[in-house]
Amino acid sequence: MLQLSRLILFFCAGLLVCAGSASRSNEAGNAASQIRGDSVCGIKKNFGSGCDGIRKRAILDASSEPWRAIGRVNFASTQIRSHCTGTLISENRVLTAAHCLFNHKRKSWIPPSSLRFAAGYERGGAVAVSSVERYEMDPFHNRESREFRSVAAKDWAILVLSDPIGKTTGHAVLSDAPEHDVANGTISLAGYAGLRPQVLSHATDCGETSFRHGQGIFRSQCSVMQGDSGAPIFVIENGKIRIIAVLSAIAVSGQGLFNIAVPVSTVPDEVQ
Repeated sequence: MLQLSRLILFFCAGLLVCAGSASRSNEAGNAASQIRGDSVCGIKKNFGSGCDGIRKRAILDASSEPWRAIGRVNFASTQIRSHCTGTLISENRVLTAAHCLFNHKRKSWIPPSSLRFAAGYERGGAVAVSSVERYEMDPFHNRESREFRSVAAKDWAILVLSDPIGKTTGHAVLSDAPEHDVANGTISLAGYAGLRPQVLSHATDCGETSFRHGQGIFRSQCSVMQGDSGAPIFVIENGKIRIIAVLSAIAVSGQGLFNIAVPVSTVPDEVQ
């Protein structure tokens, strides 16, 4: 059984180094020591088998349907610039990862006013852009705390946009039958990986997948890295993205390296 305490890396982009927080640095180091050094691709370590998988991802036309529902969640301050991936699931709501909204350097939650969502982002342009009015997360997260609690099953967030840009871009849907979709569809992931942050790229090498209902997670083996946090894991049905889960972390078990996502069934209906 997977031990969630052995998450070794959250996919924050830019200067956020999630595995380095004091509360789990020893566990992260012990877990990381059990895998090959070139297995995980990083912004400053752009070589090895992990990065080979990122480079093999096909570049998508982010301005076309259905891909323009996916975009970058951008954060910028005087000291930090970072991005994650997010997906429109309605006219004004974006699904992403909760850890993308925590400033690990300052140990505080990022105010919504400091966030922008750029749908269909590509090389500095976007199909549509909106500021963020507010965001919703699992009540497990304490917005007054100066520490981020890294429980993968709780690592989802919904951004409520100021503008209904989904009217222009279209939006994805959350799967109402994820196990059926996994059994009958082709699982893949699309995100803004740190090696190629200016383009949306498509990972189709997701390998063996499984739901771990007791732990509230979905496991897969897609090639992912920093910047892909919050990316959708999905199937395509009738030309539309059906999201199975939202990407959270890389982890290691006795079976090797894999990634962890939060099933969309975890997200309450009232915040969707």
